Amino acid sequence: MTAEMTTSLIRPGRLSDAAACAAILNEWIDQTKWMPRVHSHRDVEHHYRSAVLAARSVFVSEQDGTVTGFIARDGSDMITALYLAPDARGQGAGTRLLNAAKEGRKQLNLWTFVINRDARRFYMREGFAEMRRTIGENEEGLPDILYEWRA
Repeated sequence: MTAEMTTSLIRPGRLSDAAACAAILNEWIDQTKWMPRVHSHRDVEHHYRSAVLAARSVFVSEQDGTVTGFIARDGSDMITALYLAPDARGQGAGTRLLNAAKEGRKQLNLWTFVINRDARRFYMREGFAEMRRTIGENEEGLPDILYEWRA
């Protein structure tokens, strides 16, 4: 374990984390060739400030005072987002965020895009099972998969 990994922590998200979370998502969209940009950077930040951090259960990973990733769950058992900054990937933060979301839950569900092989491998490794697929019934118009985890 590196010194960097020992300084990271998982904590509940705060409204003041909205800009950092939106920046992580916006960077992922900008760097992912197959992902269409449906909302502007500004609209994503507004959504995270007014809807995600204001109304959902959010945990963030933080390293040396900087938000490096986040997970959001709606009022039910649906994970609506899990994103990490590029430098935080492969360091265990995704698993720690997922474990925080699992805490006290009997099941969780989430959607991921069929083309997102890294996410699919990660969720399968973390105990999620594929439930069904669509041909792209989402605002991005991309085929996706519904996954489920049970305790």
